[in-house]
Amino acid sequence: MASTAQGSSASYSQGADGQYRFALVSLTSLFFMWGFITCLNDILIPHLKAVFSLSYTEAMLIQFCFFGAYFLVSLPAGALVKKLGYQKGIVTGLSIAALGCLIFYPAAELEVYAIFLGALFVLASGITILQVAANPYVNALGSVETASSRLNLTQAFNALGTTVAPYFGAVLILSVASGAVGSEPDAGVVKLPYLLLAGTLAVLAVVFSLLKLPTITEHTDNADGEVVEHNGKTSALQSKHLVLGAVGIFVYVGAEVSIGSFLVNFLAESHIAAMEEAEAAKYITYYWGGAMVGRFIGSAVMQKIEAGKVLGFNAFMAATLVVVAMLTSGHIAMWAILLVGLFNSIMFPTIFSLSLRDLGPHTSQGSGFLCLAIVGGAILPLLQGMLADTMGLQASFFLPVICYGFILFFGLKGSKM
Repeated sequence: MASTAQGSSASYSQGADGQYRFALVSLTSLFFMWGFITCLNDILIPHLKAVFSLSYTEAMLIQFCFFGAYFLVSLPAGALVKKLGYQKGIVTGLSIAALGCLIFYPAAELEVYAIFLGALFVLASGITILQVAANPYVNALGSVETASSRLNLTQAFNALGTTVAPYFGAVLILSVASGAVGSEPDAGVVKLPYLLLAGTLAVLAVVFSLLKLPTITEHTDNADGEVVEHNGKTSALQSKHLVLGAVGIFVYVGAEVSIGSFLVNFLAESHIAAMEEAEAAKYITYYWGGAMVGRFIGSAVMQKIEAGKVLGFNAFMAATLVVVAMLTSGHIAMWAILLVGLFNSIMFPTIFSLSLRDLGPHTSQGSGFLCLAIVGGAILPLLQGMLADTMGLQASFFLPVICYGFILFFGLKGSKM
């Protein structure tokens, strides 16, 4: 039978994290899948840019539509998860994501860019619901003290997905697209990869509908809809650290997605590495692989060192590496930008867990608000695309540097407000 987590937050501390091990292991598959799917956008961008002869700004509409779904869907998703519970919310998210993947088939068949963008929006809507449900669920499955460490550990499998995806995309999309010498770029090569993803997501939806997972009752309001007060607050938005954390999520996702989105084109620059797109795509694995390694390391480090201090250090290092990539060329610039992934690693889960601290029954609302801030992944890459079109790709990377500056502030001070 499903176990039930009830009582005060102290009850989490009294129950060993091992009590929830099966649930945490099951959830890692979700983190892997949405990392994999999100990172495939970095392969879609150069491919569809070539297929439809797009400018950088037009190509960034891919990220705009994908991450724009977070802005439109997050708050309704928070209400949905609060009503259905975490497990049913996860099943709903998986089902919608599978539908989004299926829409890639008619988009490729008709070769209409707008349908691709619509498919990405539906897919991202499902991923949004998954994020709103799974992140606070992991946060709740154990003690408050180890929440940041626990979320970093599960997010490491998200980074595993982002590490595998570029190679998968390079082989099944970019390599196939460039396989025939002299042939025109073909939108149809995306059919098979996204049909495989649709099938995988559908299977996961069935599996999660059958699993017996713990029910967390502390993160729900009263059944009669009565407003609940927690620590003198009736809404998550009254917590300053949550609001600052939402800004942190906005700039972090924007910076991470911007860098990942332009990596293939950056490495293809003649003064950087002069690589073919299919070859450059494989190097994205180092960017996301660094994030995976960093999350495993960060999960262990934050058992000993305060999470905010680790976050501040990583933000400083990421900003420094981006500046190096802007001011140098050749292999120094190439490896500097790829190493940013190592220090990006712990940022999202650490900002997320620090922002949700002590929200009690307002946790679902807070999670929805934080996921809404993921819209940074829609706005900042589009803005950097505009900058790249006007001032050059390498110079446009000053935008992520500003983002990391705010994250440094949040880690050292904002998260404690």
